[in-house]
Formats: sequence, structure tokens, C-alpha cells
Amino acid sequence: MREGRTTGPSVRFDGVTKNYGAVSAVDDVSLTIDAGSFVALVGQSGSGKSTLLKTVNRLVDPTGGQVLVGEEPVAGREPYALRRTIGYVFQNIGLFPHMTVRENILIGQRIEGTRGGDVGELLDLVELPRDFAGRRPAALSGGQAQRVGVARALAGEPGLMLMDEPFGALDPVTRDNLGEAYRALHDRLGLTTIMVTHDMAEALLLADRVLVMSGGRIVADAPPAAMLNERQADEAEALIAVPRAQAERLVELEQRRENGAAS
Repeated sequence: MREGRTTGPSVRFDGVTKNYGAVSAVDDVSLTIDAGSFVALVGQSGSGKSTLLKTVNRLVDPTGGQVLVGEEPVAGREPYALRRTIGYVFQNIGLFPHMTVRENILIGQRIEGTRGGDVGELLDLVELPRDFAGRRPAALSGGQAQRVGVARALAGEPGLMLMDEPFGALDPVTRDNLGEAYRALHDRLGLTTIMVTHDMAEALLLADRVLVMSGGRIVADAPPAAMLNERQADEAEALIAVPRAQAERLVELEQRRENGAAS
């Protein structure tokens, strides 16, 4: 794997729209994601965030507008060729149960008839022991399986990673640890990452830039500090209010315990 320099491309959405009949899942979105950045797409269910993400690797083709990776419109590329250059990690990672970890990681290269990467190196990157290569998915925890999914997405040495609720099915401790580990990996490899999440706290802690979607549109766009400290659209404020209220309740609980111990 390449390390220590920005290898990820920019991504540009120009007036991207996706309609399903009379319903607009994505409504005229225009924005640029800088090369090497980590951007989180946040919103409630049905806000359009996953649909927008999938227009990048042509799992969804827009009704109008275009997506460019680097300076190249994705619509001009065959989907299978495009996806070879983009890593994709999703919540239910879908490891093949009859294959070993090694075989799961190299499945894309096997299908294409190309030489796979160094599985040991890929396991190192996602902080799994190399002897896991011979294990079956049934022998893995949820967090370990998700790490294998990240390794599989990295096997083709992509510069761009798309992540759709990648840690949503994990317990809170594993989710936090894996999120921090992936952020370190993003920086180490110089990736461009677009991550979909409904968890505003996760977005604020991991991303360089947070985009909030509602009704198929981007309603807020700011770095984490500005998202917290400056007035945002009502939809964004509602999402921010959840972790903020939880943090305040935890502080109050701790203060009650301290007061009780002192009395």
C-alpha cells in the first residue's frame, strides 16, 4: 500500500438529482470534496445521503447532473472499471462464509483475474493478526469482520473510499475504536473518504467536514468546530442537540455522584 502522500482524488457533484417517480431522493446537489479530505454525510433516514454516496461509484445513476472523480465524469466509465478504483465499505459487510479471510479480502482480484495485494500487509493496516488470514468469518467478532471488510476495500489500492454506515451495527466501544483506527488509516494512506452516518457525534469526531442532508438537499456544510459553535439550519441543530444533551446529562450524573459521596 502507498503511504505518506495524498493519493485520493477530489469528488465533485454538479447539480446531481435522483428521482424515483415523483419522489426526489437527491435534489440538485452541487459541492466539491477536496482530495485527501474526510467528509461525513449526516442525516435522518430518507434524507438522501446513501443515494448521493452511491452516485459516486454508479450503484445509483443520477436522473440529472453529473459526478466527477478527479476531473473525469463517472458516467463515462464502465461501472465495473470505475469500482475497481473506489473502495466501498457498508454496514452489513457481507463476507462470504465459505471463504477464508484471505479469500474474502482478495475476492475482487480473483474475479478480475489480477494479482492480489499482500494480505499480511492489509491485515497489518487494519490491525488484525496475520494468522487471521486462514480463519472463516464465523470465527470473527463483529468488529474483526468489519476490519476485514475495510481490508477488502483497500486491496485494490484505491485513493477514494466510500463508507455507508460502516460501524452502525457494532457495539459502542468497538465502534469508537474502529472509527479512530480508520481515521488514522485515512491519514496514513492519504485517502479521500466520504462516510455516511446518522450519528452526528461520530461525524464531528472523525471528519474534517460535515454535510447535513434533509429532503435530498445539503442544508448545512461546515467543519466540526463551526458546526458546533455557529448557528446551523434547524435540521442540523436537531442532530447536534442529541449528543450535546447526552453529554450534559452525563456531567449532571457525575456531579450528583460526587455530591452524594461528599455528603
